[in-house]
Amino acid sequence: MINDFLLHSFDIAKISYKKDFPLAPKSTFKVGSTADLFIAPISQEQLISVVSACIAAEEKFFILGGGSNIVFPDQPYHGIIISTENLNNILMTDDERPQNLEENQILVSCQAGTPMSSLVNFCTKHNLSGIEEFAGLPGTVGGALYMNARCFEKSISQLVYDTSFFTVQPKKRATIICQPFQESEWDYKKSPFQTNNNDEAKKIICSATFVLEQKDDKEHASIEAKCKHFINERIEKGHFKFPSAGSVFKNNHNFGKPSGVLIDQAGLKGVKIGGAQIAPFHGNFIINVDHAKSDDIKELVELTKRTIKEKFGFDLENEIIFLTNQ
Repeated sequence: MINDFLLHSFDIAKISYKKDFPLAPKSTFKVGSTADLFIAPISQEQLISVVSACIAAEEKFFILGGGSNIVFPDQPYHGIIISTENLNNILMTDDERPQNLEENQILVSCQAGTPMSSLVNFCTKHNLSGIEEFAGLPGTVGGALYMNARCFEKSISQLVYDTSFFTVQPKKRATIICQPFQESEWDYKKSPFQTNNNDEAKKIICSATFVLEQKDDKEHASIEAKCKHFINERIEKGHFKFPSAGSVFKNNHNFGKPSGVLIDQAGLKGVKIGGAQIAPFHGNFIINVDHAKSDDIKELVELTKRTIKEKFGFDLENEIIFLTNQ
């Protein structure tokens, strides 16, 4: 049950919210029950206010982007889902151009809730190259940053110029920070935003600025063709055949074989539990084939981990996130 005083404060601030909100439609897996409260702030200031209020009231909350890497629980989530879906502005500016940019480099800034598809389309329209590998990637810019999304051997961090985020701690005002890209803070599927444990301030992504390469009009068709190529690659690999969250496990490059190959070699492709299945066409996908429950997906994940550990002595690491009431 959400604190009545907190709801009253939202009412006074004219912050819209919805109670007992169905979560499955907000997930590419299409699973999950309801959330006690769902809020989609309409501005950065409102996002900060909502997060600050949740922390002050000691209410559990989860920041939701495009829902493309999340498994919502089968039981009602007793907390607040804060969606960035309304924070989706994109801006290309040449004002106060930084001296460290090359002549053909352009900066594009966008808010955390911007769909990756919108960012790719914006860049294509303006003949900006460098982000084509992310064409067809579901989810938002904030989610891609949080996971340091990697597509076709390219990580989103390779394009980052800076990020803007705020930190909130109990009994302290939110602090907005603009952080220039620092390579040491990023790694394969790792970002500085994944360190939200109980011992430090939570980092909530507001926006990011990316470095793209400006091309001339005659290269527009080439940029467009590259985007279509990567979208077709995803289609051919079965990314859109069934509800899923894409890759379930991270790859370990030191081990030498992708996780999907190990799962295939272990004979797990096609294995079903309930309505969830390890995709027959891709070992590192779990798909929702028949009204799957999040528990079905979780059991398949655990089965896969145990099997790979027994056969190869290798510990798979989750890429997808299971939201729980713990």
